[in-house]
Amino acid sequence: MPLRRPPLVVPSLLVALALLAGCGDDETAERVPGDPVTTQEAEVLGQVLAADLEEGGADFEVTAPYAEGAVLTLTGEIDFAEGIGRAQAVTSYADGHPEDTRTLFFTGEDLWQGDVPGLTEALEEAGLPPATYVRRPIATTQAGGTASLLDVLVQMVPKLAAPTADDPRSFAGYTWAGSQSINGELASVFQNPTGTTIAVAADSELLVQYSTTLQDVPVTITLADHGEREITLPADSDTVSLVEHPDLAAALGL
Repeated sequence: MPLRRPPLVVPSLLVALALLAGCGDDETAERVPGDPVTTQEAEVLGQVLAADLEEGGADFEVTAPYAEGAVLTLTGEIDFAEGIGRAQAVTSYADGHPEDTRTLFFTGEDLWQGDVPGLTEALEEAGLPPATYVRRPIATTQAGGTASLLDVLVQMVPKLAAPTADDPRSFAGYTWAGSQSINGELASVFQNPTGTTIAVAADSELLVQYSTTLQDVPVTITLADHGEREITLPADSDTVSLVEHPDLAAALGL
């Protein structure tokens, strides 16, 4: 999607995602924001990513205001068990510039984009059959530390689940940041020394929000309605590969 800025220079995505966690009920009567997490909280923090995988999936919304007056928002659902997601991606501008909207599907390796402007005409010019989606590999973070914002975000969402729990001792340094309502649920919020915040539903101890900053771009991922998902990827007959047709990718600005 046109993002009106150069690709982000991000630190290792895996390093950033290693900071993910969540927590459960706060049982301390007098709690002050900034208090260290308790042993019990650290144990819950270590379980939240494994709990997401056990739940199977969730609805999600990602917001990333990447430039002044410009926000990229992804709204969709993720099948954590299979590592498959789908979303509507909307880039909105405060200056009145028309919104850019795409339909996305993604796995850990590939990204499908629908509603691509000019796709029908480009396919006709190239002598290719009609298709609704274009498909390309997701650009992983390179040695130089660069990746497009869209690619970074669709890599972040599946990594909110993990097959095993984290060691509670890895959350030394996390602090309690207070409580707030997120999507109508009371959540406990925790913060690590770098400023990343994690919100976990007080009743279910499930991760409901993760917020961090990647190279001055604040990114917030909100999860809701945890449960199994079944997402069907676009059919090959309705998809054109940009790897096989690089000229098409260039013509479409992808």
